[in-house]
Amino acid sequence: MKRAITFAMLLLGSVVCNAQTNPAITSWLRNTTKTGSYYKSGNSTAIPNGILVNCQSVEYSANSVYVRATGVPAHPTGPFLDGNPSNATDQSAIFQFPLKPVKNTGTPTATSGGNIGVFINGVALFDYRDGVAWNASTNSLCGGPGNPPCPGGMGASQPWNRDAIVAERSGFDCSKAHPAMGNYHYHQNPSAFKLDLNVISTICNLYDADGLYAIDSTKHSPLIGFAYDGFPIYGAYGYKNLDGAGGIVRIKSSYQLRNITKRTTSPTGAAVTSGPDVSTTYPLGYFREDYEFIARSGQNDYLDEHNGRFCVTPEYPAGTYCYFATVDAKWNSAYPYVVGPTFYGVYANRKVTSITESTTKYTGTTSVQHQANEAFAVNVYPNPSSDFIAVQAAGLNTDDIKVEMFDITGKLVQKTTLRQGTTITYIDTRTLYAGSYVIKFTGTNGTTTKKVVLSK
Repeated sequence: MKRAITFAMLLLGSVVCNAQTNPAITSWLRNTTKTGSYYKSGNSTAIPNGILVNCQSVEYSANSVYVRATGVPAHPTGPFLDGNPSNATDQSAIFQFPLKPVKNTGTPTATSGGNIGVFINGVALFDYRDGVAWNASTNSLCGGPGNPPCPGGMGASQPWNRDAIVAERSGFDCSKAHPAMGNYHYHQNPSAFKLDLNVISTICNLYDADGLYAIDSTKHSPLIGFAYDGFPIYGAYGYKNLDGAGGIVRIKSSYQLRNITKRTTSPTGAAVTSGPDVSTTYPLGYFREDYEFIARSGQNDYLDEHNGRFCVTPEYPAGTYCYFATVDAKWNSAYPYVVGPTFYGVYANRKVTSITESTTKYTGTTSVQHQANEAFAVNVYPNPSSDFIAVQAAGLNTDDIKVEMFDITGKLVQKTTLRQGTTITYIDTRTLYAGSYVIKFTGTNGTTTKKVVLSK
């Protein structure tokens, strides 16, 4: 009896220990005190919204992790310049993810409208679509705000489905996201437009170039979310080889634009009801069906038809299947963007109304395997400066970083905080004298400094 009890206690301890290192538990950005903000069009001063940001708690059982989140990010949201009257609102969501996701060995499940995943800041992931399609009988768009309903409703019956990343670009905020009736969500890589090598939106000209993370081509991208099949999502860069070797490269989508001028066939070549001809109004890429999948045998830095691959990552040294938020060589979002058009694993609606089993609350720190070396990978600009200094994080900021500015005598002259789940903050230097200063960054992983010069 004593041996049985001892074995049971060891087994329970093993389960708890393993759970504490499972990235599905440890990767979420948790917060119970900080609230968010939003921008109104034409006003570059963020307005408090009073809503807690990121995730509020993480609990786990033997098989599941439960995440409570408002769906509101730490970075400011808005404005949405396409007339969207909504803003990010508290979703009061509970998400249940499996600790051991499994491959779907049957027919892959297609992604759908609405939530198909959750980022580590609690914000929803949507797929490529925006709920608008082409009605051949009227030669016009159908579905979505301002359009008549589509014949038979939206879904697989529509041969030409509009791509939100192309069609709704004017309605995305600087962080490449927008709300659907209050449900703020990303369709794509959640890094600010202004940080792309080719800037295709001017929305960041007036508003902070902020987002969940910033692309860093020199390091493996961070784990930024989980799809509704339970498998993790990474940013745009990873190890070239599946075993973690080969250096860091951009991980590429295996989808490419078709060579068509007439929309009369599906990506498989089958005849379908015609869509509009390719034109400046309906450019190639305007519809999801403008893309075709090209298998890349032996090219490990290209992804499969689900936009993922099985590989080693910093969080999964033994390997895991994972998705990547794909971008092109200029860091512009590349179809299918994150997950899709089908899931690799067994899909389920991960949003639940309550937790109906005994759980343990996770109280550790957010775990990013390479965070210790990258916590203070920041750019400070302009340098020299006169009025303001911007502190822009590289990668993912999982900590509240204290930012302090000292003069040459060691006197503290200015301070601010680079908040968890954001990438930018500012130091006001308008009242300071010209000269040399030191900016000190302090977080849970240590301290580092940068020298700056003020030129008046």
